[in-house]
Amino acid sequence: MRLLLFIPIFLAAIVCIEKPAAAQDGAWCAYYNFERGGARNCGFATWQQCQAAISGVGGSCGANPMYQPPRGPYLSTRLPTRYPYRY
Repeated sequence: MRLLLFIPIFLAAIVCIEKPAAAQDGAWCAYYNFERGGARNCGFATWQQCQAAISGVGGSCGANPMYQPPRGPYLSTRLPTRYPYRY
């Protein structure tokens, strides 16, 4: 009986902990035959990766217009205290 109660709770915990899927847009896009309705692949982190992907098949590389770089560390708005210890 306890096992039957434990299984749904365990499965619910897995579902709640799991991260949602996110698109992986890189900083660079490969444009394949774009002037005739071709394709675009924006999954490249570096320009060299993009160039390697289009070599031999043709196309061009360009910056991803929708790319948002990862956020940096949070900067505190509080001023540092001069004397950290209070007596």
